[in-house]
Amino acid sequence: MNRRLLLLFPSLILAAIFGFVQEDEPLKKIISQIEKYRAEYPQEKVHLHMDKPYYAIGDNIWFKAYVVNAEKNELSGLSKILYVDLINDKDSVKQSLKLPLNLGLAWGDFSLSDSLKEGNYRIRAYTTWMRNFGEEYFFDKTFTVGNSISNTVLTNVNYTFSKTGNAEKVVADIQYTDMDGKPLVNKEVNYNVNLDFRNISKGKATTNTQGNITITFVNNQPFILKSGKIITSIVLDEKNSVSKSFPVKSTSNQASVQFFPEGGELVTGIRTRVGFKAVGADGLGMKVSGYITDKSNNKLTEFVSEHAGMGLFPLHPLANETYTAHIKFEDGSEKTFDLPRIQPKGYVLNVNNTDAENLNLTITTSEIVQADAKFTLVAQTNGVVHFVAKNKLEAQSFNAKIPKKRFPTGILQLTVFSPANQPVSERLVFINHSDFLKINLNTPKTDFDKREKIKLSLDVKDATSKPVVGSFSVAVIDETKVPSKESSETTILSNLLLSSDLKGFIEEPNYYFSEMSDTKVRQLDLLLLTQGWRRFEWKSILSDSFPNLVYQPESNMEITGRVKALNGKPVIGGKVTLFSSSGDVFLMDTVTDAKGEFKFQNLTFSDSTKFIVQARNERDRKNVEIELDRIPAQLVTKNKNEPMLEINVNRSILPYLQNSKNQFDELRRYGLVGKSIMLAEVKVVEKKPVLKNSSNLNGAGNADAIIKSEDLQNCTFITQCIQGRVAGIVVNNGIVYSVRSMNSSFRGPVPMQIVIDGMMVEPEFISSINPLDVESIEVLKSGANTAIYGLRGGGGVLVINTKRPDLNKDYRTYAPGIISYNPKGFHKGREFYAPDYADPKINTKMADLRTTIYWNPNVVSDSTGKASVEFFNGDGPGTYKAIVEGIDINGKIGRQIYRYSVK
Repeated sequence: MNRRLLLLFPSLILAAIFGFVQEDEPLKKIISQIEKYRAEYPQEKVHLHMDKPYYAIGDNIWFKAYVVNAEKNELSGLSKILYVDLINDKDSVKQSLKLPLNLGLAWGDFSLSDSLKEGNYRIRAYTTWMRNFGEEYFFDKTFTVGNSISNTVLTNVNYTFSKTGNAEKVVADIQYTDMDGKPLVNKEVNYNVNLDFRNISKGKATTNTQGNITITFVNNQPFILKSGKIITSIVLDEKNSVSKSFPVKSTSNQASVQFFPEGGELVTGIRTRVGFKAVGADGLGMKVSGYITDKSNNKLTEFVSEHAGMGLFPLHPLANETYTAHIKFEDGSEKTFDLPRIQPKGYVLNVNNTDAENLNLTITTSEIVQADAKFTLVAQTNGVVHFVAKNKLEAQSFNAKIPKKRFPTGILQLTVFSPANQPVSERLVFINHSDFLKINLNTPKTDFDKREKIKLSLDVKDATSKPVVGSFSVAVIDETKVPSKESSETTILSNLLLSSDLKGFIEEPNYYFSEMSDTKVRQLDLLLLTQGWRRFEWKSILSDSFPNLVYQPESNMEITGRVKALNGKPVIGGKVTLFSSSGDVFLMDTVTDAKGEFKFQNLTFSDSTKFIVQARNERDRKNVEIELDRIPAQLVTKNKNEPMLEINVNRSILPYLQNSKNQFDELRRYGLVGKSIMLAEVKVVEKKPVLKNSSNLNGAGNADAIIKSEDLQNCTFITQCIQGRVAGIVVNNGIVYSVRSMNSSFRGPVPMQIVIDGMMVEPEFISSINPLDVESIEVLKSGANTAIYGLRGGGGVLVINTKRPDLNKDYRTYAPGIISYNPKGFHKGREFYAPDYADPKINTKMADLRTTIYWNPNVVSDSTGKASVEFFNGDGPGTYKAIVEGIDINGKIGRQIYRYSVK
């Protein structure tokens, strides 16, 4: 007997649901717990629109950040600060930006300087509030950075795999050529193999007549060591060598196939659909085919995978049966896998999402039906309950249609609760109303000349064709030089509607949003049938086990801490002064409260600002200790998008790199870049730096004299070691002078300027520094070395560099009552430069080989939905591609691509 669900409760207003369920205490608790999570633990999402899909050393990465609340997808007002990290393939943060969020929007840039190496990089973006819920939901994109400017060697690697017992053997065939493809013959190559940052093999090899070497290694701990890299150094001649590294995504080619019964479990006697996903050792989907047999080896059903190795098949599991999947791979090999164990009883939720208007549900149970037993269905999107239904279990199968208009566009979570109010079956589906912004882009014509001025007009409407006010970012690239697949892009649609709500790696998420079709709708349903997902666990929520909130939303920058007496007791009513030693100008003071705590709030300062915090007790004495509150840096964990790592970085984007080299040569020809930079890849002669840490503006070790830490070990005061050790330096009453400046001013002797870790302090401050804290002292006396310090360096400069055992420590104490503090300030973004060829001062002889023709992160449509931008084409002929992404004030998002030709 089939029955339609009787009670359907829309929750456009949550109070309406409570009105219906107020007499049902168990159901009321379920709804109230979801509401508590939604209200007290609001979720944020971040999307970055980047100007290009890949880059080269010497490029700039331009991006715009959109931070939205997950509930309505509207621009978030919760967090006011965004963090964006550039991370290399060693999971090390190379650059980090702190950006102010204005109504959920921010933009910035990274400069890929010559200190970086070619390879796979990540950009990660998050708010401090998001850290409470795990980094699985951070924005995290993997992309390649090549190098053609200083690159002299091209490589190509191919892997083959074998297995003996548990040991996995890898053979890497690597070819080395010059930039013209000529093999590098008879060259010595040194190599190291690292797996999960452990060195498991090293050795030497010599390239053959084809420029090839073969590296063989064995992974004896495949359950612990999963992936890593091969680091090589090829010796070009006696003075030059080049380092190249190659990702090792896996040490095996063993594929895995997982099975996902719809609703969660296979239940005896209930016919259901089973999703599967075939994944290669590299983490990417594989094409497979196969069939299912029972324990008597009877063939029951056949299947073939669709997109990214996913597919499904029907199954009617029977009691006391076991089922086996026989899988055939593209290379002809075959393997068997056991299907999940069959449960003797339970619930199964089947959902048909092919109807454009309705969700068709079937809820089936194998349990004995009690007269008054009822089950509950709850449907929610991003923690907002949109639908609740409760019905008596008068039969073992129930059918229902739910209008899709009840739900917003995005991932819908459907959960069935048993009569005991326990979650027993769950399903994710994607609701798509196609209510994205309609961004119409046009130019006066479609064919243009080189360097011709372009006016790109935007006309933005919502799904009902009403004009909207919104914020947009516009990137125009020379697509001939920067080709890419739209399905591989990271877009505002795929990120905010899909990736930001799913844990784990998703292969080509924008595939489901580019050129949408019925086939892709079905394949997206397969993804949600097979992809792990949890914003929260039901058991935790229903038992009041909510996330532990370690971090609060940041509304402003502040410097806080506490002042203690030397005996550890809080200093009450003590005066605390904050002043800047470099960067933005600050001078503020406050007093400590009853707990000895102080706060400097609503600060705005740049990344170059350094502070000194000084404290005194209530008697104006400095014998106190200052402790500053610091939020620990976000750890970098393993890249979840590791399957996207490019093994042959330079070769994969070679046309782009060749243009990059031509562009750099053109800039150097006209003296716009130095001739000696961009040598990071080629090691000429390795020299250890004179000093490990230095704040000398002339460069580390560029001084008239250097005093090392070993020279200070037997000194009570630093001035004792300076006196008599450096010619031309004298100490008078604890103040250090250069002899040449003793009579250089009518006001008397001019003390040497003291600089501690880049901060200028008063001359007498040197007496309070513990010599054991000092790594080195750089003495600057001559005009050539002091000129960079201007008038402050008139009497000479002592650059004191302190020991830094903890590289993450951003403040240091030198004496009681005073500390230096170097917090992360706001990044001041640069303005994208686009040449104006209408200006007669522009050098028209220099070739314009730009790949990013135009970038504007701050395009706002007016009340009529219109906006426009103007720019000039470059010299590259071919197809130019404009990419526009954005969001309106109601949380509707959109992306549009427009192409035109340049001849």
